[in-house]
Amino acid sequence: MAGFSALRLGSAWRRIQGLMDEAAQNFVRTSFSSVVRDNWDLAIGLMDGAGRQFAQSARSVPSFVGTMPHTLAAMLLRIPLPRLAPGDVLISNDGYLGTGHLNDITLIRPVFRQGRVIGWIGGTFHSTDIGGAPSIEARDSWEEGLTIPIARIMRGGVENEDVVAFLEANLRQPDETLGDIRALFAVFEQAEARLFRIMADEGIEELDGLSGEIFARSEASMRAAIAAAPDGEVEDAVTADGFDHPVTIRLRLAIRGDRLSLDFTGTDPQIARPVNSPLNFSRAYSFYAVKCAFDPETPNNDGCFRPITITAPEGSIVNPRRPAPVWGRHLTGHYLPMLVLAALGKLVPERVIAEGGAPLWNAYFTGEHADGRRYVRMFFMNGGHGALPMRDGPACLSFPSNVATQAVEHFENAVPMLLTEKALIPGSGGDGRTRGGLSQRLSFEVVGEKPVTVTYRHERVQHPPRGLLGGLPGRGGRELVDGRPVPAKARITLAPGQVITFETPGGGGMGPPAERDPEARARDLAEGYTTEGGQA
Repeated sequence: MAGFSALRLGSAWRRIQGLMDEAAQNFVRTSFSSVVRDNWDLAIGLMDGAGRQFAQSARSVPSFVGTMPHTLAAMLLRIPLPRLAPGDVLISNDGYLGTGHLNDITLIRPVFRQGRVIGWIGGTFHSTDIGGAPSIEARDSWEEGLTIPIARIMRGGVENEDVVAFLEANLRQPDETLGDIRALFAVFEQAEARLFRIMADEGIEELDGLSGEIFARSEASMRAAIAAAPDGEVEDAVTADGFDHPVTIRLRLAIRGDRLSLDFTGTDPQIARPVNSPLNFSRAYSFYAVKCAFDPETPNNDGCFRPITITAPEGSIVNPRRPAPVWGRHLTGHYLPMLVLAALGKLVPERVIAEGGAPLWNAYFTGEHADGRRYVRMFFMNGGHGALPMRDGPACLSFPSNVATQAVEHFENAVPMLLTEKALIPGSGGDGRTRGGLSQRLSFEVVGEKPVTVTYRHERVQHPPRGLLGGLPGRGGRELVDGRPVPAKARITLAPGQVITFETPGGGGMGPPAERDPEARARDLAEGYTTEGGQA
């Protein structure tokens, strides 16, 4: 970018960022699945010629953005660059090489210009069905569905019929998943053409010069932010509900000058249940927390993460060995950002938030319509956000995941169920100088003539979200069928007329409750956020 003014650099960056947002919108509008169209469980990313994370759509899922460059690196080990041609598209859903579990499919297309690759356009999305029978009882990754090995799903712009045949033979709703894949093909085609137009308008011959300048500025900004914090080494640990017994994740965080290290040594070993978080996923969410705390405003790219290192012992629950089951890897991975922030709170309390209702809650609903058509649908349910230093946590908004919730009417139109209740739970947020966000109660009644199977795996039931810096914990979650408690990780078949209820966890509070403003406390009571007796 030699010779480019700051104005020209800013113009090029803004246009490329806009291109990523446009590509994501196009994917959503042409997608076949509700999980893409309504929940935005996706990412669109651009990597430079060296495969380094460069730009992404603003609403990309943070973990997908963080894992995509590592997936590309694994793809190129399997299919080296000299073997690629214009119009090729690579695909894989391997949990250990991608986002951590099989339900996320990553596609990446090389961008050729004048006979050489100048960049890579990628897309990752969640596929509700990936074959097999994903189960809370899975003892290894082979039980969890179809693994798509690294392959070309397009060769020279033509679909690879062998890869498509494998998908059609293994998926219950192949048209939905293949529809999303083909939507990405079109997104890649359009995005590449628009990228060339931007490069021509801005006088850019290749992306690496632009990316190098952006990376350098982002790295400098992150290093300055870390350097401004006090040096120190702190420890923290969080306990997850687990299965047969709780699971503990331990962290030692150190700041030395402009560098920050994360060491998960001492974390519990992997287990033969699907909550293990592969390193790609653990790294992505750990680094994301550092970015949010220290430098949230600068572009999110490879340069931001150069001052950060991670140590995660192989064979631990945050870096398992194959074939450990990983379907519910977010049940571990979503704890990591909060653990990082809890540790940072001992050094920079003004930059962190209390624990919230994550790991994200969701449930899979499967069965048959009256006419015999099968359905597989997922419904996301957020808990309360943790309290912030200067304000209360929002209700029903779980950090770190940013997937959207589906409209109730869309869900009821697709599944023979009725949401009979969707309400905030008063008093569910932890008390403190600033209060944790409220959680919600959702009840689903089977209104069809056939049974419905519900599969879910939830956390923060036995170990609620912690408060921070003297704040109180949020209310733990729970599940009920016809008003009776049921396990937090289960596969349950409901008969017509039965009702399953989910009560998500509330956010933790921050600061001593005695320091809460009396007017704010009176307002909480008047508006129904709290009750006379405190937490519900």
